[in-house]
Amino acid sequence: MTKNFIQRTVAGAVLVALILSVIWSCRFFPYAFLALFGVITVFSTIEFHKLTNREDVSVPYWVASVASVALFVAFFLHLSHISTAAFIVYFLIIFAVMLAELFRQKKNPINNVAYFLLGQFYIALPLACLNGILLNAPEQSPVFLFALFVTIWTNDTFAYLIGSKIGKHALFKRISPKKSWEGFLGGAFGALLVGYLFYRFGSSNLPLWFWLIFAEIVVVFGTLGDLLESLLKRTLGVKDSGNIIPGHGGMLDRFDSLLLSAPFIYLFLLIC
Repeated sequence: MTKNFIQRTVAGAVLVALILSVIWSCRFFPYAFLALFGVITVFSTIEFHKLTNREDVSVPYWVASVASVALFVAFFLHLSHISTAAFIVYFLIIFAVMLAELFRQKKNPINNVAYFLLGQFYIALPLACLNGILLNAPEQSPVFLFALFVTIWTNDTFAYLIGSKIGKHALFKRISPKKSWEGFLGGAFGALLVGYLFYRFGSSNLPLWFWLIFAEIVVVFGTLGDLLESLLKRTLGVKDSGNIIPGHGGMLDRFDSLLLSAPFIYLFLLIC
């Protein structure tokens, strides 16, 4: 048993326990959710801009992280029916960043603005949607948010186990050669199983079709999110997005599936 495997297992177990315990306690300690995912938002934004800042791109990542967490807080306060004023703060930050390019005298100000806005769209907005998944649930129950994370992790686990054993047909060879159609279908099966378990034992009285569609949205968009992050890393010539989580790489390596599945789950809940 290698040191890296032990490190990866311990770090993964701690991360899973922390996230699920905070989600499950949301009804009693909502600000714990705000604090944890606010921190995740900050570090994910910083990591993204450290990756993408190059000779012709210079985004001040601390400013970008402040903007990201401002959007997260704005969603939380608005959906909690506390205040909408934080949205004003957020848009003022956006305006200030764009205006600052007039004075920074950088070589490619348009690149800076474009990558700043890309970070807000790719990182900040999807994570802010977690507020909607939590706070739009019946009686602000954490069941949907809990189900989202459990389904993502089950999909990843089944996809890896099945793909590594019997995977022969590449899903997207140019971007991620190790991903296979067999692994994708294995992940889909695992996710459907989770959906069925939430139907049987979850606290909300929702029909089976709801949970099965919920699960497959996570599978499809979670996989696309994974591929999108792989494309980003391949384009930038890096193996991992960072090294903040021992044995797992960076924040984007851990939450890539979440970044695309969360907005579509939120949209699905709004429609239903």
